[in-house]
Amino acid sequence: MTTSAPAASRAPATARPIPREPPVTTAARPSNCGAATAACSPAMSCVDTRIPRTMPVIAIHGAGTLGGTLARTLSLRGLAGKIRLLDNSGDVAEGKALDIRQAGPIERSDTRIVGGALPADLAGADVVLLAGPVAGDAEWSGEKGLDALQQVAEMNRRALIVCAGAGHRELVEQGVATLGIDRRRVIGSAPEALRAAIRAIVALEAGCPASEVSLTVLGAPPDRAVVPWSQATAGGVSLDGALPPAVLARLRTRVAALWPPGPYALAAAAAHVVGAALAGSGRRPTCFAMPATERRGPARALAMPVELAASGVARLVEPPLSPREREELQAARAD
Repeated sequence: MTTSAPAASRAPATARPIPREPPVTTAARPSNCGAATAACSPAMSCVDTRIPRTMPVIAIHGAGTLGGTLARTLSLRGLAGKIRLLDNSGDVAEGKALDIRQAGPIERSDTRIVGGALPADLAGADVVLLAGPVAGDAEWSGEKGLDALQQVAEMNRRALIVCAGAGHRELVEQGVATLGIDRRRVIGSAPEALRAAIRAIVALEAGCPASEVSLTVLGAPPDRAVVPWSQATAGGVSLDGALPPAVLARLRTRVAALWPPGPYALAAAAAHVVGAALAGSGRRPTCFAMPATERRGPARALAMPVELAASGVARLVEPPLSPREREELQAARAD
């Protein structure tokens, strides 16, 4: 029995080039969608393409207690590629930044945090937060606060400015009226901390997690804070149906006592606002913001739900109000 050798191929062998992966042009992270759809098949890796290619830079003006707490909170949330903690006391700012950075491996944070002196490092940041200086360890306020805001406006003409202190409503007003900053670029984040505090006490009364409480805050806290209780819900149920009238009345009287929020709540609120702005996710945090027009008198900043984009305020949102709540909001505008 004989076997024949395989016939030789008549076509010459040609080496094929090794496929090359296209260059990475956008950062991506795995999605947790867990389901195959027409746009996401089992053979494909789901990615979230909304993450910008270059992570933003966030600067914090003032390395006091609030500023240091802000730096740590932002680093844990992974909102920035770099955080600059800045103060006239540059050595103190550098020390705090180093302390937070050294805790990063324990807290699983890879955010780069640097400390430095003002004002040069304000330039180039995508978001600037006003906190308070090391000297005196208080929020920026009065003439010093206005000087700090002017410093930011002069060094960085494009960044969103978030005034993080409880007393920064006036800074928002002065930034627009006195310094001529675009009203869409400067907001105050403290009302979001008040909203969180109210959600917490409502949750205790309703016997549900605070994450299941939905409400907002308008007006001018603390004395002119307006909570639209008619629209508030707990566990998906209207508070009017979930709580007795006496309990609702007691909650109303407790709102003013929740102001001012402490540094941890203020830092968490500011980080939430920054995250909403950078993501453009449609979330509507409550912020001090200037209205588009004023009929009479000086312009006043009010707490309002805001839709945010990376460049600032996209829209102020006024929720449905009862006649009583509308009167309270008008009083806050006139105050």
